[in-house]
This record gives sequence, C-alpha cells and structure tokens, in this order.
Amino acid sequence: MSSDPVELKKLVKQLQGNTNVKEIISILNILKRDFQINEGILRESKAGLAVGKLRNHEDKEVAATAKDLVKKWKEIVEKAKQQNGGASKGKAPAQKPSGSSTTPVTPTVSSLKTASTTLRTHTTDGVNINFTGDKTRDKCAELIYDALASDSSSPSDLILQRAKAVEVAVFNTHGGGSADYRAKIRMLFVNLKDKSNPGLREDVVSGEIAADKLATMSSADMASAERKAADEKIKNDNFFASLGAGEQQAETDAFQCSRCKQRKCRYRQAQTRSADEPMTTFVTCTNCGNRWKFS
Repeated sequence: MSSDPVELKKLVKQLQGNTNVKEIISILNILKRDFQINEGILRESKAGLAVGKLRNHEDKEVAATAKDLVKKWKEIVEKAKQQNGGASKGKAPAQKPSGSSTTPVTPTVSSLKTASTTLRTHTTDGVNINFTGDKTRDKCAELIYDALASDSSSPSDLILQRAKAVEVAVFNTHGGGSADYRAKIRMLFVNLKDKSNPGLREDVVSGEIAADKLATMSSADMASAERKAADEKIKNDNFFASLGAGEQQAETDAFQCSRCKQRKCRYRQAQTRSADEPMTTFVTCTNCGNRWKFS
C-alpha cells in the first residue's frame, strides 16, 4: 500500500469535478484499497474534503462508496490517535506497537470531524486580532477568521494570515471603511460560514483562492459546484417555461431523445444571443418529458 501524498493528490485532483460515475467509483476504490493514510496525509492531500463531498452525491452507489471510505478513514485516524496521542495531558504518549506501520500523528483537530465537534473561533483559538489599530477593521478580520476557522484543521497562524489578507484586500478594493466595505465583509462572512460549502473555506485557507480574488467575487462565484448546477437547472427550467407560453411548438421526428430513445418531439427556436449567432433550438420529448437545447 502507498502512503505517498503526491500520488494521493493526483487522484484527488482526478476526483474533483469528475462527472463520470464509473470513474469516480473506480478512484474511490483505489483510495480504499491501495493507500495507507493518516491524519497528516489526509490534510495535506485534501482527500478527506474531496471524498466527504461525495457522500451527498446524487448517484447512490457513489454516495455509499464515499461514506464507506470516510468511515474507514475515520476509524484509522481515531485508532492512530488512541495509539499515539491517547495519553492524558502530562503523560508520555503510548508506544507504537512493534512492527506497526502506522505513522504517528499529532492529536489536533481532525480533518474528519464528527457532528459534535465544537466550532473554532478566534476566541477558542486564543487569537488576538489587532493589526490595523482600527477597531472596525480588526472586528471585520475577526469575522473572516471565525468563518475560515469554523471547521478547519489548519493551524491558527495560517488562518490568521489569510483572514488579515482578505480584510486588507476588501479594504483596498471597496474604498476603505465605507458602507460597501462593511457590506462586502458581511457577504463574505455569510458565504464562508456556509456549512454546505466547505470547499470555499478550504480553498481560501490553502491559498488556492487568493485574497485579492475573493474580495471581488460575488455570492454566485462562491457557490459550491452542487449549488451552481442546481441554479443552472432552475435557470434552464424557467427559460423553457417562459418561451412563448401557450404558443404551439412544432412537432418533429428529427431529434432522438437521449433518455428514452424515442423520436416524438416538439421544438421551438429562439434568438438567445447576438443576432449574428445561430438561433438556439429547444426540444422537448413528448414521450418522457426530457428537455434539451443546442445551437
């Protein structure tokens, strides 16, 4: 079994954004079968975060496989913590059993948290944020810290560094301590604290989303991939519904439904882009109700 974080990162990257169910399940099985993990490797590779997201996947097999893998990893992490960090404060940690290949881990906040884990804040982390001399700005930095730290396993000094950078970026982008500045901080706090979007927090803390970029992002930009997909579906559904309500659509057998393979369809065309670009064709299968569009 491998414990190479580099190889693990490659698989995690393949997993993120992958829409092929068979490929996702194959990668999950490889992670389960071929990799020996510990808490440090999970945190460094972001594997725990990537697999955790898949527990709510729309495909039941993907969700079940992800849940099984997360359960296995939790058991491994907890067992390692008991072996290496289970001793009470002030006592020497338990000795690693002879011949064991388990890598020692430091008993920190686990990257695979249980629902009972207390949310982190600047208060619980003992962080004093006073770097601008302006109480309003320092309070705003505290809000960003609390949002980023809420379920993070990263060191407090790293989260503090990111929180300060975000506050400075917002301050420079939105005209100092103006109403726009305060509104942007509130908006960032709400989006970063969103329990259903842990990937946003992780990307900011890891530096994948730079502070300057975050300061200019909208709520839609910060939405999770699942939320964006749902919003796009709603947008398309509303667009179909708004296309000339009551207007008779032409019937044709020129299109084949990808879902039921029938050719009983209705279609209409609309100019949804500039006049010099092709019209968009909207097709509805009269057999199963499937809808699609193309230009």
